[in-house]
Amino acid sequence: MTAPALRRGLPRIPGGEPWPPEGVFTPPAAAEPVAATVASAIPQEAPAAPAVTTQEQSLRQGLPRVPGGEPWPPAAAVAIAAAPVTAATAAPEPAAAQPAEVKRDVTYTDVSLRRGLPRVPGGQPWPEITNAQVAQVVKSSVPVAPAAPAAAAPVATAVPTAAPAAAAPVAKPAKQPAQQAKQVKKEPAVEKPAWLGKAIAAGIGVLALLVVAVFAARGFMNNSDFTQRYTGVAPMPDNAPVGLPAWLGWSHFFNMFLMVMIIRTGLQIRGERKPPAFFTSKSGKKVSLTIWFHTSLDLLWLLNGAVFIVLLFATGQWMRIVPTSWEIFPNMASAAIQYLSLDWPAENGWIHYNALQQVAYFITVFIAAPLAAATGFRMSNWWPKKWTFFPVEIARKLHFPTMLYFVLFIIGHVFLVFATGVKKNLGHMFAASPDGGWLGIILFLVAVLVTVGAAFAAKPLVLAQIARPFGEVTNR
Repeated sequence: MTAPALRRGLPRIPGGEPWPPEGVFTPPAAAEPVAATVASAIPQEAPAAPAVTTQEQSLRQGLPRVPGGEPWPPAAAVAIAAAPVTAATAAPEPAAAQPAEVKRDVTYTDVSLRRGLPRVPGGQPWPEITNAQVAQVVKSSVPVAPAAPAAAAPVATAVPTAAPAAAAPVAKPAKQPAQQAKQVKKEPAVEKPAWLGKAIAAGIGVLALLVVAVFAARGFMNNSDFTQRYTGVAPMPDNAPVGLPAWLGWSHFFNMFLMVMIIRTGLQIRGERKPPAFFTSKSGKKVSLTIWFHTSLDLLWLLNGAVFIVLLFATGQWMRIVPTSWEIFPNMASAAIQYLSLDWPAENGWIHYNALQQVAYFITVFIAAPLAAATGFRMSNWWPKKWTFFPVEIARKLHFPTMLYFVLFIIGHVFLVFATGVKKNLGHMFAASPDGGWLGIILFLVAVLVTVGAAFAAKPLVLAQIARPFGEVTNR
C-alpha cells in the first residue's frame, strides 16, 4: 500500500514553515489486521440499538451569582452520557482482567432559572424553560465491571437535561409594571433662565432708585432757586430760525424708516448662522444677502444724512441743535432736575429745544451717526486692506454699542413725543405745522405702516430680486 501525501497548510508561527512538515503519512501496521479481526467477530445479524450509559463529570465551581450565595453552579459534578460501544470503536479485550472501579450514584435536583425579557417583540420571557436538572453525588455504589482501556475510551457527551443549566445565560427577571413605574425618571422641571432673576432684581433696584431720585429732586426744587435762575433752555443766537421746514419732516420720515430697517438687519447679521443666500458684486466681492441689504440701507441712510447736514447749515437750523453757550451745562442740570421731579420743563419745540434735547440731538447727529458710519465701513469688504490705521477689532467693539445708543435714543424720543403732546409734536415733525393739526398724526401713521410693511416684505426671495441688477445672487 502506498503512503498518501499530506496536504500542507499555513505556518503555525509568523515566518515559519508550512504545517505539517514535508513528508508522507504512514498508517499504523496493525490498523488493517485489527480492522479485519473486528469485522470477522461481528455477527451478520441486524445490529441492536446501543445502550447509553452515564458517568460522572466534575465541574469547576466559580463565584456566587448573588451576594452571600453559594458558589455557582450549585453542584460539584454532573452526569454525562457516554457514546455506545460499537464494532468500529471496540478494542480487543485484554488478556488479564483490570481492577474494578467504584462508581458513585448520582441524583438530579431541579433548579429554578431566572427568566428575563423576551428575545423577540411579543415573545415569551427568555429562557423558555423555568427549571433545569443539576446532578449531585449522594453516595458510593458497589464495584462495577472493569472499564475499557484508555486507548479505546468512549467519547463523552453532555446529558441534555444538565447542559442548559450549566450553559444557559442567567437573565435578570422581567420587571413588573409597578417596579418600572417607580424607576421611570421624572422629567426635570423647566428651570427659569439665570438672567431672568437678575433682570427682575435689577428692575426693582432701578425702580427704587427712581423713587428716591424723584423725592430728592422735589426737595431740591422746593429749597433752591436753581431751576428759576436756569430754566433749562440755553440761549441761542439772535438770528436762530423759528419753525421747522418741510424738508426736515421728509428727512425725519426717511431717517425713521432707514434706522428701523438698519437695526433689524444688524440684529439679523449678529444671529445669522447660515445665510439664506449670497450676493457677489460685479467686482467679485462676495457677502451674505443680509449683509448686502444692511450695507445698501447704510448707503441710503448716509445719503439722507448728507442731504440733511447740507440743508441744516444752509437754512440755519443747526443753531437749534448745536450748543453755542457755556450755559448749556447748568441748563442741562436744571432740565434733568425738572424731569426727575415729574414737573417737566415747558415744551415749545417749534421755537427751541430744552438743553437736554439740544445736547441729545447734537450727539446723535454729529457723534453717533459718524461713528456708526465709520465703524460699519471698517467692518465691510469695501475697506481698503492697505489702510491699517483703524483695527477692525476696535470697530466691532464700537459698532454694536453705537447701535444700542440709537435704540435708547429712539425709545426716549418717542416717549417724550407722546408724553408732551402727541398731536402738537407730530404736527411739527411730519406736517411742518405750528398748530399741530391731524395731518401730522395721519402722516405719522402712514410712515409707521410703510416701515412695518417693508420690514415684513424684506424676505430673501424679495431681496434676491432687488439685488440681481447689482450682482449675482446664489445659494452658496
